[in-house]
Amino acid sequence: MYKETQKMKEITLVYLDRSGGLEKFVQDCRKYNDSKQSYAVYRFVISVNPSDVAELDATLGNYVLHKPMKAAGIFQSVCFVAIKTLSLIEQLQTEAQISILLKPTHLPPLPSYVLSLSAFPFNYTSKRFYTSEGIAIAMGTVTKYTQGARFLCTGETCPYSEGFNYIRVHVPGATESATVRNDFACSLCSSPLQEDMKFRVLGGRNCVVLFLDKQIVEMIDAKVLHALKGYSDHKAHFRIQAFTVFLRGPSFIGENFKYLLSLTSGSCWRFTALLANIFASQVVPPGTYNTLKLAILLSLVQTTCEIENADYLDLLVVTSDSLIADRLLNYSLCLLPRGIRHPASSDIFPSVSKDKHGTGSASIQACSALLAQGGICYIGDLSSYKKDKLELLQSVLESRTTTLFIPGKKYGEEADQQVTISVQTNFWSYVDVASSPKKHIARDSFLIGQMDLSLIPPNLLDGFGLLIYNEFPSCQLSFPVLNHVLQNAINPEAMLYRVSEQFRTQDYEEFILFAKNLHVQLSSEAENLIQGYYLASRRVRRDSAHGSKLSASALKVLISLSKAHTKLSLRKKVLEEDALIAILLFESSLTLKHGKSALCIEPNAVFPFDLSDEDSLQQRDIYLLQCHHQLLQFIGAYGPGTYISTNEE
Repeated sequence: MYKETQKMKEITLVYLDRSGGLEKFVQDCRKYNDSKQSYAVYRFVISVNPSDVAELDATLGNYVLHKPMKAAGIFQSVCFVAIKTLSLIEQLQTEAQISILLKPTHLPPLPSYVLSLSAFPFNYTSKRFYTSEGIAIAMGTVTKYTQGARFLCTGETCPYSEGFNYIRVHVPGATESATVRNDFACSLCSSPLQEDMKFRVLGGRNCVVLFLDKQIVEMIDAKVLHALKGYSDHKAHFRIQAFTVFLRGPSFIGENFKYLLSLTSGSCWRFTALLANIFASQVVPPGTYNTLKLAILLSLVQTTCEIENADYLDLLVVTSDSLIADRLLNYSLCLLPRGIRHPASSDIFPSVSKDKHGTGSASIQACSALLAQGGICYIGDLSSYKKDKLELLQSVLESRTTTLFIPGKKYGEEADQQVTISVQTNFWSYVDVASSPKKHIARDSFLIGQMDLSLIPPNLLDGFGLLIYNEFPSCQLSFPVLNHVLQNAINPEAMLYRVSEQFRTQDYEEFILFAKNLHVQLSSEAENLIQGYYLASRRVRRDSAHGSKLSASALKVLISLSKAHTKLSLRKKVLEEDALIAILLFESSLTLKHGKSALCIEPNAVFPFDLSDEDSLQQRDIYLLQCHHQLLQFIGAYGPGTYISTNEE
């Protein structure tokens, strides 16, 4: 048996080398080794082609198909030896710290590999791979479960009170209570074992929880459709019963994003800064339009289909170069399944018309906003819409509903009807202040930083959560942007930058899908900072005639921005650092509408200079810390005196 096992280990190494799996494994190890975070378990997903393995060794191929747990153990042993021989992960101590998940590329197309609970013989005890098809009749929410944990002996003199001697790793078919319990005992001294909790959450404030996704799905055989027809010629009686499936797996984020996250784990601001810096490199050069790109990413992760407690983040871009802004928004729209570009010839919101089939009854027509449910509705140039359309848009932005009146006489009914429809989408738009046919109103009373936005009704401007000024107007295009446009015109298919290959559009799609589904909570420190700024701004930005210039939705927008930055950072608790970015973006928006306040932030408050290297990231961190200090002074001077900072200088 020992010789057979050794042979299978040798074949495993040959297979990994030939299939390219060894190269990927080495790359994964380097990312673990370069990470500043601590791990109890190192998880590797290895793709296995059963046919190729069986050709190399029939016994190993049989293990992969029929004894996958034992096969994973063989792969685990080979991977551990490889790590130690090549010194791939310095922190790794024991083989038990390695978790191997084998993912077969396919299964043999034979009946014995299809799981059917209605066919004999029933083989409930077989722990191998099956395929199963059916109809999902119930589905639970996505929850988290622990992948692995480290336990230590509570005996002070026991050698197992330190190190990685007791590692619990989740195995298929087990419940979480089997992985993490409180009744384990040390095999050496019989003292109770205690879990080292810091290895369930990767260290630092910028941490990612070491949990995987779990979802419970209740399925039933497709034959149930015949039983539900109500009539059948078949005289045979049969009983169909549902069965429960546990879907487990990591929420997917590209390896390059994971690596970038580990490199920036020392700062709560660097990861999102680099995300924005390299985003949409297929459309604009890296490092340009960073504020706009960050705002777009924040809006993308604040899309949801949940009606209750939904956080919306609408975006209005002020630009003198509508071509660049339109390209960026169009590109970003494609990152969501429900990203809709509204055609100018149709209605944004539902409308009522007569039924086209001749019945004369009322027919409610769908629209761009409803098609974009749970996503983004991009409506183009806001200044191109007439007054009645803008008033309707303002109403929807304020209430997130639209109401249709259906007159009974017109549509053959005795009574009038009123239908209210929920609108759950973020809206994107832009205002081209350079080429608009409408004339600007001449004013001599503009404050510092204020723009002439008289094209748009003030209440509608307040309806959009965030107002962003697009840098680099067309008459002052920077050389990188100009070069990008020319190169792209010459060769539209060319990859102009290396980051375009490292962070593809598909990678950002997967990243947004993961980040938008994170459930985040507001910390008391972040909440105090937001409320302190909000109350101080209401006092500063007011006049005797109209009162405060802050809209009623300002506090909601600040919270939504803070949560969005937390999601984009792949964290679950909103920190003061997230609130600071939200406040700087919101204050920039207010400055465009009303001019500078006593807070007096920089024109490009979030990205005051280019991010070209490590030093520039460090310089930005120092600048943001200064902004935080300046914000606390602003709140102390103009706030109501209720704000108490936990980080007093």
